[in-house]
This record gives sequence, C-alpha cells and structure tokens, in this order.
Amino acid sequence: MTPFPRRVRAEFGGAIVLDTRDGTLLYETGLLPQLYVPTADVDHELLERTEHSTSCPFKGDASYWTIAVGDRRAENAVWAYERPRPESAWLAGHLAPYWEAADAWYDEDERVEGHLRDLYHRVDVRQSSGHVRVLLDDRVLAETDRPRLLSETGLPNRYYIPVEDVRLDLVTESPTRAVCPYKGTASYWSYTGEGLRIDDVAWSYPHPLEAAFKVKGDLCFAHQRVTTEVDGETVV
Repeated sequence: MTPFPRRVRAEFGGAIVLDTRDGTLLYETGLLPQLYVPTADVDHELLERTEHSTSCPFKGDASYWTIAVGDRRAENAVWAYERPRPESAWLAGHLAPYWEAADAWYDEDERVEGHLRDLYHRVDVRQSSGHVRVLLDDRVLAETDRPRLLSETGLPNRYYIPVEDVRLDLVTESPTRAVCPYKGTASYWSYTGEGLRIDDVAWSYPHPLEAAFKVKGDLCFAHQRVTTEVDGETVV
C-alpha cells in the first residue's frame, strides 16, 4: 500500500461522492492499484447499504453499498472491510469504489482518463534510428529509419512509426477507441487493402497525455497481428 499524494474526487449523477486528500493505493498481484479512502471522506447520504458481500482470504469479508443520486444508481459500487483480517488491519475505517461506477474522477483538478495512475508506472519515449518494417504476409505496411521507441513498465517495447512512413492506402482508421491513463485515448486502424479487412492492426494517440506526447499521431502495430522487424530481426 502507498499513500496517494494528491486530492481525489469522484462524481456521480452531478454529485461529489468522495473527496479525499488521504487516499491509499493498495497493490495486489495482477490487479490495478485500488484506491481506499477514509470513510469520513465519502458522502454517506448518497450510499445505501446492501445485502451483498464477498470474502477475500487476505483482507476478510467485504460489505457493499449502492450509490444513489436522484434516479441514478450504481449497484454495489462501494465496499469496505469493516472487520478486516489482522494482516490488513489498516483497511478498517476505509471504503473503496469501483472505478467504472463513477461518471468522472479528478486528480486534483484534472479529469482522470481510465483510472488513477500507478505511482510506480513509467512511460518513456526515445528517438531511435533502428530500421523498422511492418509486414502482413508479403505486404509492407510501414517502413522507417526514424521510429520512436516507447518503453512502459511491465510491457514490451513498442515502436511508433511516423504517419508519413505508413502505407495509408492500406490502413483505415476504425471506430475502436481505448483509454490508457498514462498515454491517453487511442484510435485504432484496420487493414483494408486488396479487398481484405483485418480489424485493429494498429493504434495511435492523436491527443496523447504528456508522457506520450512524443508519439503524437504516430502508428504502432500490434505484434500479434502483423510481423514487425527491427534491424532485420522479428519482434515478438
């Protein structure tokens, strides 16, 4: 667990459900960091206790509450370990919300995309001169000697290719979007050449967050759907 160093607010139905400067991020293997906040920092007039419960072998039995604002409801959206196991005693007096239950989250006065950022997660972008080719069977979709290499905690390196070095006659922007709290909202691209369509073979960040600003507008191809070569070696 790590104290979160900034003010966090959650909004639902036009009301502020929680407002805290004393949040704590709980890290568990294979899960996103979860925010726990003191019960005093939650508006209990907007919560309705339910009969729902779950049990965790490490934390104990969880009680749940529904968020209710006017005719809006988020069922079992908040939980607490009112009598936590001894090894998780710090959870007493804290509540935790599901990220997706709120209409909006704010880190200080900035709206959060996706979820609160892990304090130990990094995104670094470096200019590279590696020779990158992207192929679909024998078709070259992109080729460049000026890729930007994006390194992100826990993920393989990604090569972002300037749009000028991509065969835009072979790829078309798709309606698919995905939100990353570290890089921003990604737009996806599908292969549409020669009468064949393969959905979402690449993505780009038209309006990236600060950490990924250097890859603005560049395309990155999914290694699972195409072959990416760097200096003649296939990237896996």
